Amino acid sequence: MLKIHRVHAFDDNYIWVIADHENAWVVDPGDAAPVIAFLESHTLTLQGILLTHWHGDHQGGVLDLCSRFAGIEVIGSHQPLKGPSKPVSEGDIIRVLGANFEVIEVPGHTLDHVAYASVSDQFQQPVAFTGDTLFAAGCGRLFEGSAENMFSSLHKINQLPENTEIYCAHEYTLANLNFAVVAEPDNQNAQKRQQQVSEMRAQGVATVPTTLELERLTNPFLRATTVAQLAERRLQKDRF
Repeated sequence: MLKIHRVHAFDDNYIWVIADHENAWVVDPGDAAPVIAFLESHTLTLQGILLTHWHGDHQGGVLDLCSRFAGIEVIGSHQPLKGPSKPVSEGDIIRVLGANFEVIEVPGHTLDHVAYASVSDQFQQPVAFTGDTLFAAGCGRLFEGSAENMFSSLHKINQLPENTEIYCAHEYTLANLNFAVVAEPDNQNAQKRQQQVSEMRAQGVATVPTTLELERLTNPFLRATTVAQLAERRLQKDRF
């Protein structure tokens, strides 16, 4: 079985390390230093990197990791990324430590954004690395894409099995839930989750990964039924 480890970076970034007993792949290493420290402390050899999009807090550590671990694979979008990365497209299958990951193109936050999803029996349940597209109780800002892009991208992710573990790239959950209870004031599930997450964060406990099942109940962006509704909620959240 493979394990997914959380590595903290910057103020609120999560870098994810997929590992067996000897080798590892890393997702969105915005900073090399905490990744190297984790790999050394767990005696792991880096074999590859998955990138979801071009922003610096997701790929800033790639070159340092490539110089330290010669010959590693770097896989990302069609945007020229560091590494240099091998571009992937919708439906491509990536092999990571014996597990297959399917590439899902999910533009919106950026136009090049991709996610990686696996239903491999190498994991205890399905997993998806969603970068800055689907957050716990939120979605990414529309820096390059449109509300139509994001609505379509969230719909794609929503087709995954409901027990899929969602590994997003930031600890934004409490701020997202503070907005969610305003966006959907009658959503008791969101209110309950807001209280739970508030207590978790007060104790310094991470709230990611989440599950698609929980997002369907509490995420106002995933729950938006039209492009217009998503666009309105995104604009409100930007000003919140």
